Amino acid sequence: MTALVMLLSALAASPVWLLGLLVFLPGAASALCTVRQTKFVSAWTALVVIVTVLVRHGDGRPWLDRILMVLLTLALGAASVYACRHRIRREHVMLRLRSTAAAMQRHILRPLPIVTDDVLVDGVYEPVQEDRLIGGDIYDVVVSPWGTRILIGDVQGKGLPAVGAAFAAIGTFRATAHREPTLTALVDSLDASVVRHNSYAAQTGEDERFVTALIVNVDAHEEVQVINCGHIPPKLLHDATVTTPALTSGVPLGLAELAAEPATVDWFAFPPGATLLLTTDGLTETRAADGTFYPLAERLTKHVTLSPTDLPRALYDDARAFAGEGGQHDDVAVLSVRRSPYR
Repeated sequence: MTALVMLLSALAASPVWLLGLLVFLPGAASALCTVRQTKFVSAWTALVVIVTVLVRHGDGRPWLDRILMVLLTLALGAASVYACRHRIRREHVMLRLRSTAAAMQRHILRPLPIVTDDVLVDGVYEPVQEDRLIGGDIYDVVVSPWGTRILIGDVQGKGLPAVGAAFAAIGTFRATAHREPTLTALVDSLDASVVRHNSYAAQTGEDERFVTALIVNVDAHEEVQVINCGHIPPKLLHDATVTTPALTSGVPLGLAELAAEPATVDWFAFPPGATLLLTTDGLTETRAADGTFYPLAERLTKHVTLSPTDLPRALYDDARAFAGEGGQHDDVAVLSVRRSPYR
């Protein structure tokens, strides 16, 4: 490398060529290397410039120009080392922040898969903002005395502004799913938690939000209990067929006082070995560049033979490919709930 630089310097009509080449080296090192490596490159660059200036002492250039070139090289080397230190410091800060966010996510959104006596729950959770680990979509699984209770929901809005309402709903579900014997009482508690959150939000000038949700209870009986609070109905996969259970669609959490009737529990068959697919509208409302919505029912029939652990990721990847670069994206949660064949 030194021989190449000396050769270029000898062939160049002006030492500006040499300066341009050597300015690039410390700058590239500051962006890619450690502080020690950047110091080495800067020192090596300064050495090459000084040696070259001394070797070319008879080219008629004023000594002031030579001294100026050396000083510029030293200054650029020092700036490169400083920039490298600043970059590494920021990287360490971001790493700590992401580690903190990851720890929060593990406590707020339980890692998948989750196995209980009744079901195997697996899935995909992807916030729309890829540098965020938590978004407006929520899920949780609680083992209660009355069976395994599953929540999937979607807070109005997306990204960080929706996280507060998401925390409120998940915390209440986790605390009351063990205590309330009926799904209607559980839903009442969830609705009250969102209402309380909205009252706090109003005091601080934040927007009030509602939460669409689907609450499922799976026990030893073949029928499953479901309350739909304005959410996307589940898909039932059994014997290579896909059906959509008929559910009563209630109002989202936080809006119960506007409803004419209380929440209604629906029942439908969920035989051993069957799979329920629960999703948020981040999947169903994914749009291609031409505005076409992702055809979940059609694509699901092509993936119906996949295992419950592979199905959510396959649908998510398929939706991303369908949207392409110019498509619409949102927070996405996709859960597969596999009924235990042994119950």
